[in-house]
Amino acid sequence: MGWKDAAEPVLARMPAVARPEGHVPFRRKLGWTGGILVLYFFLTNVTLFGVDAATANDLFGRFRSILAGQQGSVLQLGIGPIVTASIVLQLLGGADLLGLDTDNNPRDQILYQGLQKLLVGVMIVLTGLPMVFAGNFLPADQAVAASLGIGTLGVKGLIFAQIAVGGVLILFMDEIVSKWGVGSGVGLFIIAGVSQQLVGGLFSWEGLGGASGFFPTWIGIVTGAIELPASPTDLLSTIFLGQGQLLALITTVLIFGIVVYAESVRVEIPLSHARVKGARGRFPVKLIYASVLPMILVRALQANIQFLGRILNNSWAAMPAWLGQYTSGQVTGGLFYYLAPIQSRSDWMWFLGLTSADPLDIAIRVLIDLVFMIVGGAVFAIFWVETTGMGPESTARQIQNSGMQIPGFRRNPQVIEKVMERYIPQVTVIGGALVGLLAVMANMLGTIGAVSGTGLLLTVSITYKLYEEIAEEQLMEMHPMMRQMFGSE
Repeated sequence: MGWKDAAEPVLARMPAVARPEGHVPFRRKLGWTGGILVLYFFLTNVTLFGVDAATANDLFGRFRSILAGQQGSVLQLGIGPIVTASIVLQLLGGADLLGLDTDNNPRDQILYQGLQKLLVGVMIVLTGLPMVFAGNFLPADQAVAASLGIGTLGVKGLIFAQIAVGGVLILFMDEIVSKWGVGSGVGLFIIAGVSQQLVGGLFSWEGLGGASGFFPTWIGIVTGAIELPASPTDLLSTIFLGQGQLLALITTVLIFGIVVYAESVRVEIPLSHARVKGARGRFPVKLIYASVLPMILVRALQANIQFLGRILNNSWAAMPAWLGQYTSGQVTGGLFYYLAPIQSRSDWMWFLGLTSADPLDIAIRVLIDLVFMIVGGAVFAIFWVETTGMGPESTARQIQNSGMQIPGFRRNPQVIEKVMERYIPQVTVIGGALVGLLAVMANMLGTIGAVSGTGLLLTVSITYKLYEEIAEEQLMEMHPMMRQMFGSE
């Protein structure tokens, strides 16, 4: 008996959101998507009962923008368990250890989805338990413990139950959007979280004298409510790096422009319909073919490494200095320091006095971060393409099933696959490496609202793809015959 036969009784019975029968009207898809988005914002504002918020600190820190959760809320874990489970499945699938044919075998598709849910549940436990019971990340409120008479451990158990429920909720919210809405829930939640930070970074208003948003700050500068230093050097530093945030604005706009341009760069393979004379089309192989979603997996892997370091630091009485040194909860030396990604200008601009770190240590960190992101981006992009049905073989089969063919070539899946192999693997690697490089550069220069470079890249790319998907849905809504031609119904 293989592992599939042994695990099928459990995996096949995992709870799942039912797929719609037939076509879902576009307005209903928008309704489901909007409803889940409202629910997401609501849950991020539901605070955890029993937590001493005054002494709590965020375990994920600067990785929050890509994990789409909210510190101290029911969605404390965000999409972290989903992404970590995806990393495990990507690696197992890439090594061909699962033996599942998710393209053609319905039974294997059910087992894969069940295995994914089971792994998400395991990751909720593995992430949530240390977060609650190890260290001071979510400390129990002693007043609550006394009033309920259940002790500190009882309150901690209650806190864990809340974040576990939040982890399960966000899993099914993602599934609802994927099956009944537009786009993916993971992408939608990232857009929502990053957009909040961007809007806050542009418009947050604390009075002209202490404005933190870009526009209120410049209103304060123009009206004289904010005093600027007299020294030319200090003036330029304040305008570009300090309160003025000009460099952050330039970086943000530049990232927007580069990603939108990269999304439009493509190789278009001409197609013609085998039966309908004159029906032609093109299959676009974009520069960022695998999208930027594999970058979530790379950054989540880095987040889990730092998560492990902070847990060890809080639970290990005397952590070896070579492994990690922490000051006020922040890593300042050892292996975990060198593995920590560059997150802002204050991590590397020693020449402006923004950090006291040794330039050699900074250079090593930057180099490791670049290698990790560029190589990791390319590797995970390859895994993503192969496991999501975007590889040459799957693409050739989809084109064949749609009734299309490449003019001048025989109508044969193997022939189409060979043509696709000229473009897809190379573009996948180049696109994944490019996205990794852009993410590191954006982090180093800083962005509006202190959004991480990866978070900004994800938001722009996901929004662009969401726009394309909405346009496609509207087109098929206006021309129902296209749904039948391209197998959407």
